[in-house]
Amino acid sequence: MTKAIRIHQHGGPDCLRWEEVELADPGPGQVRLKQHAVGLNFIDVYHRTGLYPVGPLPAIIGMEGAGEVSALGEGVADFKIGDQVAYAMAPMGSYAEERLYPADRLVKLPGGIDTKKAAAMMLQGMTAEYLIRRTYPVKAGETILVHAAAGGVGLILCQWAKHIGATVIGTVGSAAKAELARAHGCDHPIIYANEDFQKRTRELTGGKGVSVVYDGIGKDTFDGSLDCLAPRGMMVSFGNASGPVPPFELLKLSQKGSLFITRPSLAAYTSTRAELLESSSALFDLVQKGAVKIEINQTYALKDAASAHRDLEARKTTGSTVLLT
Repeated sequence: MTKAIRIHQHGGPDCLRWEEVELADPGPGQVRLKQHAVGLNFIDVYHRTGLYPVGPLPAIIGMEGAGEVSALGEGVADFKIGDQVAYAMAPMGSYAEERLYPADRLVKLPGGIDTKKAAAMMLQGMTAEYLIRRTYPVKAGETILVHAAAGGVGLILCQWAKHIGATVIGTVGSAAKAELARAHGCDHPIIYANEDFQKRTRELTGGKGVSVVYDGIGKDTFDGSLDCLAPRGMMVSFGNASGPVPPFELLKLSQKGSLFITRPSLAAYTSTRAELLESSSALFDLVQKGAVKIEINQTYALKDAASAHRDLEARKTTGSTVLLT
């Protein structure tokens, strides 16, 4: 038996229950992990509320974690007991002290990156990697807009873009978050409660607009984001923290300057083991060099996941949040 957070129905944070669950031996191609830390991400909220389907209930939610290998299933050759490893994305079930996981979706941790830091960076960091290197490859000299610039993905995006040599405009919710974003490479933080971010972005770019908008907010920022783009700019809608983007007319894209739009996912950009290793290696490299710093600004006990969810949804968190087992 092990302890885990499960949901028996969809709803608010109170539906997260700390329970004992059975854990089988690892099957072929699987390892058993003794987890040290679990990453908190907005996709966990989507699973809890039912916005994204989770399959049969009860279910253990969570998409990211790190720990050590404690048992090997048949055919696992690339790992040994005691290896420090991390993962992000499916199969769901990271909100647990121990779990089974497919070996081909694990990565070994390099020196200098412990399990706590890894649990804070895998999903958000590899999201930033594919966004800035592959969805729209940002180049030196370009100006970009990052929404939620003081959030987990936002802080990494700002640092990565600054390392490349781009100018970064970012939206934030408070003066404190503006200072945090600025300290991590955001040249022009915009407090959206005080300023119209579309107007300010146009001012900062001399009326030209930005090359790309990275928008994980969704409904509240979508239309305004389109108005921030330069002709033939790219709208990257990779999340919906404020709710799903409603249907819109494709004709708007031509009217606003022949814009491009995409709705990418980490799963699609790490669908093969080669892509997974490429993404994680690029992330580990910049973290080890110090070009990207992972800010763990909140920690909670795993059993207190409901409190973590409340704070995340209330936008009280900055940077990364880790649940400790």
